[in-house]
Amino acid sequence: MGVVTYSQEYTSAVTPLRMFKALILDSHNIIPKIILGGIKSMEFIEGDGGVRSIKQTNFGESAHIKYTKHKIDALDVENFYCKYTLIESDVKFDKIDFVVYEMKFIASDNGGCVCKMTSEYHSKDNAELKEDDIKQGKDRAMGLHKCVEEYLLTNLNVCA
Repeated sequence: MGVVTYSQEYTSAVTPLRMFKALILDSHNIIPKIILGGIKSMEFIEGDGGVRSIKQTNFGESAHIKYTKHKIDALDVENFYCKYTLIESDVKFDKIDFVVYEMKFIASDNGGCVCKMTSEYHSKDNAELKEDDIKQGKDRAMGLHKCVEEYLLTNLNVCA
């Protein structure tokens, strides 16, 4: 099995605490409200949101995917860090066996934060993964983060 790692980061005007709460700790309540029609629900099917919990995301009717399941591998609330693994989906990937994600939110000098994200794509049978194979997923993740940021900037009491 081959592993391809991609890292990216972006800056946000929102504090690390609020971004962490919205994207990690309270995502099951926040994200379905923001991505109306795109995400129907997010729920814990095992655990309560801590390490070893499994969260299922159910997508809207127009999505090319019906659901995903992620397992929380590590969670450090004090340092705004989370590591989780995509363990199941209704979409069968030709080349990808599973994906491990890490996110860390670091305070920046302007009162906002820097979000550092790393994705490890574990290929099936040493299949060669190219940027194009995973670009769509990376773009969707960045779009989701930007939607959450905009929502938090216009709703200052959310995740405060």
